Formats: sequence, structure tokens, C-alpha cells
Amino acid sequence: MKKISKDKRDIYYRLAKEEGWRARSAFKLIQIDDQYDILKEAPGAIDLCAAPGSWSQVLLKKIRSNTEIDQTKVKIVAVDLQAMAPLPGLIQIVGDITKVETAHALIDHFKDDPCQLVVCDGAPDVTGLHDIDEFVQAQLLIAAFNIASYVLTTGGTFVAKIFRGKDVSLLISQLDLFFDDVYITKPRSSRSSSIESFVVCKKFRILPGYEPTIYNPLLNHSNEEHKEFTGTNKYVSPFLASGDLRPFDVERICDLKIDNPRSFEFFGRLYQFPLLRVYRKHDRSLQ
Repeated sequence: MKKISKDKRDIYYRLAKEEGWRARSAFKLIQIDDQYDILKEAPGAIDLCAAPGSWSQVLLKKIRSNTEIDQTKVKIVAVDLQAMAPLPGLIQIVGDITKVETAHALIDHFKDDPCQLVVCDGAPDVTGLHDIDEFVQAQLLIAAFNIASYVLTTGGTFVAKIFRGKDVSLLISQLDLFFDDVYITKPRSSRSSSIESFVVCKKFRILPGYEPTIYNPLLNHSNEEHKEFTGTNKYVSPFLASGDLRPFDVERICDLKIDNPRSFEFFGRLYQFPLLRVYRKHDRSLQ
């Protein structure tokens, strides 16, 4: 029997093909909007890490069809490292969201028009090492927020993908400084096997003394740049992965046969009895 791929079995994959969406991820934004009503009053919107363009399609369709929005003020901009097939009414910027040039290009587009919504469905190539993947995804989210803080108007909304992990609470507490309401949601169209969720931040506010800044979240920590941040821009904590992929994997039973063989000598027994048998007083045979 011919094997069917996961995508072709997936109902949202088939619906995306039938309805003309570029990817099944379009339903994630649709379901987020159904729950949090983020597109109701958002004539100005930015889609970061937009390729292949499914979220941009949703923004165009929802905002353009909203009769309560002044269509003369509608402006939707998509940003990605790679160029996308054009969409009518969509402004495209090919650039890196961690670069100052990209921030300036967005500022130029929204110089006279407010931006009420910034969304980001971007994710790095996963390594399979969950701690590393969660960290890199968090840094991508921070980069997206950095660029959003340049253009979001007061009361605006920010939506971005996160990977659930033990340090998500720190990320949420940082976002909570800039938004009145912060939610974590997992749309029905997101596969249950995936660790992805989405953070929905509403009612943006600028902290007193905060100045938007674009820097590389993955900068070399020997660099002194991070020490220049003060006040609300203060650097939080560096992340350093100790070791590499070559040593033994703590989660596996590893053979002692390695690439560079060394002699192993064992001394005495391979185990140690308890110094004090706590069950001794309860076991009459040992008394």
C-alpha cells in the first residue's frame, strides 16, 4: 500500500489547497483572530518572516473585507529574507528583521500611518536539541519584538510563534512590561505533536526611558556591546551551551567504543552498597 505523507492526510492541508491558501498555517492566524479579534481595527499591519505568504493572504483578505476600516488607510507590509510571489495590495521587503536597515524601511512605510498589528510566524531550522531550539526561537521572537517596537502604535497588537519550554515564563514576563494583556494560545490547526504555541500581546505601551534598539540577539558574548544597555534596555542574561554534539548523549545508553579509543580500567566493584540500610530494622532476617 502506498505510504501517504502526513501533510496529505491532514485536513488543514487539504482545506488550504481547496481555499487557495499558500500554506496550512493560514488557519492558525484565522483561528487566533476568531479567538482574540486582532484584525478588527488594524488597517496598518506587518507580517514578519512572511514566506511563503499565507499569513499575508489572511491579513489582506480579512482587513480588505472589513467595511468598518477606512480602506484608504490600509497598508500591509511583508518582510522576509527571501522574496515571495507577489500578492495584490501587499508591500514586500526582502530583508533581515535583525538589521537596522529593515527597521528603517518599515519606519519609512509607516511614517505617516500608524501600525496597529505586527505578526510573526517565523521559526529557525530545528536541530532536534529542544533546549537549543527553544532558545533560538525565543531570540527570534525578541528580534521580531525589537523591530515591532519601532512601528507599533500605542494600543497595538503583537502576535508571534513561541516554542513551549521551561524558560517561557521569563519571555512572557518581559513582554508583559510592554503590553496590558499577554496570552498564550495553541490554535486547533497546530499539530498536537508540535511544541509550538503563539503569544498574543494586546494594548502596546512604551515604557518611560525605553528606546527601541536593533541588535543581534545572538551576538558574541565576548563583545562589550551588551554592557552598554542601561535602564529598561538592560541586558538580561547570556546563554551558553556547554559542550558539543560529540560526547556521550546523557539520554542514551552509549557504547564505550568511540572514535578515539582509550583504555578503560575499572577498580573494584562497579556498584556500591548503601552505607546504611534503612530497611534493616524492619527486616528480621538481617537482625
